[in-house]
Amino acid sequence: MQSFDIAPSAMIGAFRNNRALINAMVRREVVGRYRGSVMGIMWSFFNPLLMLAIYTFVFSEVFKARWHEGPSSKAEFALLLFAGLIVFNFFAECVNRAPSLILTNQNYVKKVIFPLEILPLVSLGSALFHAGVSMGVWMLAYVVLYGAPHLTALFLPVIVLPLLLLTAGLSWALASLGVYLRDVSQFVGIATSILMFLSPIFYPITSLPPRYQALMMFNPLSSMVEQVRAVLFWGQYPDVHYLVLCYLGSILIAWLGFAWFQKTRKGFADVI
Repeated sequence: MQSFDIAPSAMIGAFRNNRALINAMVRREVVGRYRGSVMGIMWSFFNPLLMLAIYTFVFSEVFKARWHEGPSSKAEFALLLFAGLIVFNFFAECVNRAPSLILTNQNYVKKVIFPLEILPLVSLGSALFHAGVSMGVWMLAYVVLYGAPHLTALFLPVIVLPLLLLTAGLSWALASLGVYLRDVSQFVGIATSILMFLSPIFYPITSLPPRYQALMMFNPLSSMVEQVRAVLFWGQYPDVHYLVLCYLGSILIAWLGFAWFQKTRKGFADVI
């Protein structure tokens, strides 16, 4: 029976050696999602705007939510909320799709020459495209409402990279588990819904009692959302200690997820 390399170098090679194939599949997936619609790919621009308007109205008008004590504009609330949603939606889109990635691409499983390990990366690339469009909308709104962005926004890729690694590792693990345990997709859907409200997306983490703030920081998305807001909106430099811990943890999770996928993929054809 064929064995698959689980070394960290193999994980890097999965992306480096298949860049052209990953790019082609990402383009096909992005275009295919909107094929046949009147507005086409423009939906990737209008969807985040629509959700932003709904969430902003509900939380700023109905629930009268404010980001801090004192006067707070709707524009400020909207941009802070939107920044958090971009991070969460990227993560949720990838992990929610992961359990069904192999099952919906069964024609690739028995093709020995096809690198199955790139399927989570294709999903990651598609979600990253939509997150990039949403971030473009965010930047445009900030320029219109506040002027030139902070120079600290240049640190955004440094903050986002650990999120990509973390999401890739979880996607590899869930893609494998979804083949053997069909209930995983149901569990993940519930878990991401809970995670949305346990992350500081609709409220600042400082609004919680101190004991809950400490617990909230065990959620990796909490730190990432807070750091993204810090560099984009508040003009603050990222926390170096946070970044070091994030990189170490996300690299470990990415490799563990990849190793689990490679170890278990030999049984995919038998189960499917």
